[in-house]
Amino acid sequence: MREWQRGAVCVSVAILLGGMALPAGAADGEGGWSAVVLPAARQLDLKARQSGHPYRIFVSEPASPAPAEGHPVIYVLDGNAAFPVAAFLARSAASRREVTGLVPPLVVGIGYPGAGDFDVVARRRDYTPGGVEAGSPDGGGGAEAFLDFIEGEVKPLIEARYPIDRTRQALFGHSFGGLLVTHALLTRPDSFSTFIASSPSIWWRKHRVMKSPPLRQGPAGLPRVQISVGALEDDPPKGNYSPDLLAMIRSRSMIPEARALARLLQGQPGGQDRVVYHELAGEDHGPVWLPAMSRGMQFFLEQPRAKGLSSQPKADTIE
Repeated sequence: MREWQRGAVCVSVAILLGGMALPAGAADGEGGWSAVVLPAARQLDLKARQSGHPYRIFVSEPASPAPAEGHPVIYVLDGNAAFPVAAFLARSAASRREVTGLVPPLVVGIGYPGAGDFDVVARRRDYTPGGVEAGSPDGGGGAEAFLDFIEGEVKPLIEARYPIDRTRQALFGHSFGGLLVTHALLTRPDSFSTFIASSPSIWWRKHRVMKSPPLRQGPAGLPRVQISVGALEDDPPKGNYSPDLLAMIRSRSMIPEARALARLLQGQPGGQDRVVYHELAGEDHGPVWLPAMSRGMQFFLEQPRAKGLSSQPKADTIE
């Protein structure tokens, strides 16, 4: 991991824990305490037209004017938890723009109403492919409807308010979110220019996502893809794990599946230059999305703007 990325993750966690926010002005309780707000951020609650499901959309806009072609934009799943970190990384990129030459992105978090970091029921419904199966107890299968919501409602909403570079759009997700990113890549490769899948839950419904039709490449060729997984995910560090939990972890293998996905994609035309794979040392499933997002943000911002520009250096190649 590059030094600035390592620092960015550490600083972002510290800021989050310490209150990554600005005073909201009015006191909110005794002793002068006040509510806090995230810097340069907005949110909007809306219901999907087709499903009626409620969502919360978070946006952080760069302070600098948009380039002539518009802002690059990264869409972040599990927005309640991941949006503050992504917004900080984008501001960090903006502060170093004169040194790096990288254009900071607009950050869009897609989350759910409520105070929780993760809506377990809703994300299982929205992030898992395969369709809703009658009588199925897993509560999943709504990925296609959710991707339709992003394409048909969220993107137009953002593009109506902000100048967007449609050729530079990324999607980030972790775990079930990483599964959704993988499904979108395999079935809608033209929907984003960069796909960032952190610890994708490929095991879902007996690896159903890998049974999608062969990847079809659009006019732009293979999108840029980052696949990452924690090196400790299949063998978690010591802890208070019940036998049932350990059995579940072992039944949901992560690393071999992530390697297989990376190998498949790197074998596509142009894959060696456009697909990177990371096994993140010392990381377990829960917190690994933090370094995955940091690397993914850098990977996205270094996306060449046009043919002929040098590509992102390759990370690990699966032999």
